[in-house]
Amino acid sequence: MLGIIEETQILYTVQPGDTLYSIASRFNSTVDLIQEANAIYPPITDPYLIYPGWLLVVPAPAVQPYRSIYIVQPGDTLFSIGRRFSAHYDLLAGVNQLADANAILINHPLWVPAFQYEIHPGDTLTQIASQLGISVQSILQANEGRPGFSRDLLYPAFRLIIPAPSTRNITVVRPPVGEYIASGVHVEGFARVFEANVLMQIRDGNHMIVTNERFTTAQQGAPAYGYFSLELPFDQHPTTEEGELWVYDRSAEDGRIVDLVRVRVYFS
Repeated sequence: MLGIIEETQILYTVQPGDTLYSIASRFNSTVDLIQEANAIYPPITDPYLIYPGWLLVVPAPAVQPYRSIYIVQPGDTLFSIGRRFSAHYDLLAGVNQLADANAILINHPLWVPAFQYEIHPGDTLTQIASQLGISVQSILQANEGRPGFSRDLLYPAFRLIIPAPSTRNITVVRPPVGEYIASGVHVEGFARVFEANVLMQIRDGNHMIVTNERFTTAQQGAPAYGYFSLELPFDQHPTTEEGELWVYDRSAEDGRIVDLVRVRVYFS
């Protein structure tokens, strides 16, 4: 989808004494990229002027594979970080392999389930949320405290933080929400599931099955969160332009789908 940026983003809260130059140097970014991604220019603020407490998106295109990394600030808890990104704190603790979920360290980098969306002329939050299959409220929560962010006025090239669909036990890292996909799409993520079996299928907008249910095995089984990866072919031609990737587990008791993560996709 137009607007999704597939590169690493650092989510950093400005501290006293920080400058755009020091932040760019610390995270292998550039001042220009940070300014544009956060609308750090008039009428939001004077050029190069930042304030403690602002949450910045710091693009780091050279960092691979691409991820969203949140830098812990004073007062943070896993619960508050999870709330910001619409994610369960168990998921954050497990994927980041935290020995003590109640003791996170200031300045510690944490993986969080999120993507970047670059604003284009004419975009609105309602339109973006609808196209990505997520709620406006989740976008508002993720971008709270950011310079240049307003529900009613979006600046071109400003980068929104978009929470990735997740449950307590599963999150999908790729493809991002709103991605155009074709047969053979690469799916990856993290899961805490029974016997490490992660199930997937793709459906179109008419609820027709495009990819029959397939499974892969995560690198670790429950209670750990294991990384998983699989390429999904199309078994049927899509009958609509949009659809959903389903990633889930099945109940050991009755076989019903549980922990379903639904990712809005578009067919190329």
